[in-house]
Amino acid sequence: MNHHKKKWNRPTPFRIGLLVILAAVSLFYSFGADKPRLLQALDQRVLDTMFHWRGEEPAGGQVVIVDIDEKSLQALGQWPWPRDTVATMLANIGAGRPSAIGLDIVFAEPDRSSPDRVLAEMRRRYPAVFAETELAALLSDEELSNDRILGETLAALPSVLGYVMQTGATETTGDVQRTPFPAATVRLNPSGIDLAELTLIPARRAILNVEEISLARSEGFFNVFPDVDGYVRRVPLLMALDGMPYPSLALELARIGLNEQELLLHADTTAYSQRRGLLGVSVGETFIPTDEYGQLNVNYRGPSRTFPYVSAVEVLAGNDLEIFQDKIVLIGTSAAGLQDLRATPFAQVVPGVEIHANVIDNLLAGDPLLHDTYTEIGFTYLTIIGGGLMVTALLAYSGALAGGLGAMLLIAGAVFGNYHLFFLNHLIVGVVYPVTVMVVLFMVVTLFNYFFEGRQKRFISKAFGQYVPPELVEEMAARPEEFSLGGETREMTVLFSDVRGFTTISEGLDATELTELMNAMLTPMTQIIHQHRGTIDKYMGDAIMAFWGAPLSDQEHARHALEASLDMVAAIPRIQKQFAARGWPHIRIGVGLNSGPMNVGNMGSEFRMAYTVLGDAVNLGSRLEGLTKQYGVDILVSEATRNQVPGHVFRELDRVRVKGKDKVVAIFEPMGRAEQLDAETTDELKQHHRALDLYRNRDFTAADALFEQLQHDHPQRQLYPLYRERIRLYQKQPPPTNWDGAFTHTNK
Repeated sequence: MNHHKKKWNRPTPFRIGLLVILAAVSLFYSFGADKPRLLQALDQRVLDTMFHWRGEEPAGGQVVIVDIDEKSLQALGQWPWPRDTVATMLANIGAGRPSAIGLDIVFAEPDRSSPDRVLAEMRRRYPAVFAETELAALLSDEELSNDRILGETLAALPSVLGYVMQTGATETTGDVQRTPFPAATVRLNPSGIDLAELTLIPARRAILNVEEISLARSEGFFNVFPDVDGYVRRVPLLMALDGMPYPSLALELARIGLNEQELLLHADTTAYSQRRGLLGVSVGETFIPTDEYGQLNVNYRGPSRTFPYVSAVEVLAGNDLEIFQDKIVLIGTSAAGLQDLRATPFAQVVPGVEIHANVIDNLLAGDPLLHDTYTEIGFTYLTIIGGGLMVTALLAYSGALAGGLGAMLLIAGAVFGNYHLFFLNHLIVGVVYPVTVMVVLFMVVTLFNYFFEGRQKRFISKAFGQYVPPELVEEMAARPEEFSLGGETREMTVLFSDVRGFTTISEGLDATELTELMNAMLTPMTQIIHQHRGTIDKYMGDAIMAFWGAPLSDQEHARHALEASLDMVAAIPRIQKQFAARGWPHIRIGVGLNSGPMNVGNMGSEFRMAYTVLGDAVNLGSRLEGLTKQYGVDILVSEATRNQVPGHVFRELDRVRVKGKDKVVAIFEPMGRAEQLDAETTDELKQHHRALDLYRNRDFTAADALFEQLQHDHPQRQLYPLYRERIRLYQKQPPPTNWDGAFTHTNK
């Protein structure tokens, strides 16, 4: 039979829940810096929902958009307009005295409608007509160049021209010899890092404005990179071209609007490779956090037209120019035919220029969203472990209804807590993974309960009948919630008992006699353990391993174990008489007891399982049993056991380090209950403990004198010669100054 199928008890669902939690934590740890794309996409959708929960919030009032809208196209004709018309529009904006003007437009080709180009084409077609006329002189007049007019207009204004960075493997267009020329001074912090080490989004080349137009105060790219679902949630503030960082249109406009010259880039100095992520950008005193690629998570103010719009045709008419005073003006388009419409968390159709407006407003206010990786890690672990344990406990001990309500409350708390604690404080913290874990945990544990819980009670008697006395089995059937076959940690007491000199005994008996001897010795020992509510773990040849505190909880496990060990030793003389009558050898036993946290449950393989205990506390109990021979006592208990049985008197034998352990352990011999001790024993204990104090205080001469007197008065005790031998060694070679009085045992 597959013994794994026997785990029907109540705590088993808890164990299953723990496995799910452990698997979820391990999986999250394996993600490292990058979550799977599906989780990222779901987290982004949750983020979009939180924007809608929050609703529109007021912008800072520092950004105005001049819109080349449908109304303007109808009035002035299709785009592109003549560049002198654009220049007139810019001049009118400049008359309103803005702090900066940005163009979300690139003029990559010369103006075909420019008079100088028209005249040049006419001369090419009709050279004879133009050869000897005054029109020939006009062909060289620069005032006829619309591009020149636009360039000179831009030069007179606090303007920033937009351009496009080319990425990917597309064919390079434009003048490959030219590079952007932003006016900002870029500095890196810390200064010893090469700019080329930054992990910015790389570009192959830039599509720039024609040279005659490129007379603005600065330039900035206006690329945006939508997520896989087409929504724009992040916008790069910097990109790399030929290993050099270049600022975006929005970043340059914010810099000029703040009247700053320098951009300070903060590199991540914890990187373990030659590439370094970006932490953020400082514009003056304002620090703007970014992701490692230099992208800003946009804190959108609202849906389309959250910012003030002014139609381009109204600007050309010179109407209401005072709206531009001390503002950052962005020139873009909302016309559908010009194909600059984007999707944002608030709406699926938003003019691209308004995305840049949101970025500028974030930069000026210093409140973009920050994906806080460390907070997300802590939040995820706390939710999975803390919440998972709560849901698992409810499912395991209170049923599916309580567990389901707990899971729903936890999920709601995680989502709304994330919204109020993080999102409203401009932090992005993923919530989908821990919520998914809660759902999976609920389903797995509930299904486990559904399929296996009905067979639990029928299994109890069969599963535990071999471990515990029948009366305990009845209690367990009545209180199944108090025990578990699944692994758990409990405060318990373990007992190890062993026959002294068993090898020698076995050599003098044939197989049949040896079997009879073992049965005659183990049977009364087992009966005593059962009488004191103990559980037999296993028989190991001549040895017995038993424990108290499981499968049913036992608040007095240490006392029950101690009383069982005293009764076992007291039963040996009666057993010896029976053995002597049959001609069997004289026997003695040694017993070791220790209390502490232990892992208890069904353990083994799919072929064979055993209800047993494991842990350091168990190992120490085994070591104590082995030390009984060296100290010449029948029972050794640890300090942990002794402290839990206050009604008994103990002799402190030593402080030791057992084999395989560095921690010092105090060991004791139980002497009986206080009211049972005679005056002679009480006096001996006082003398013994006084001698022990002298020994530990390095007063070896005085200690030896007391141990000598004790040895004389109690020659049957093996302990006193043992200490006198140690003292002689220490008198010849004193222990080190940091000696703690402990003795290290190198064998088991």
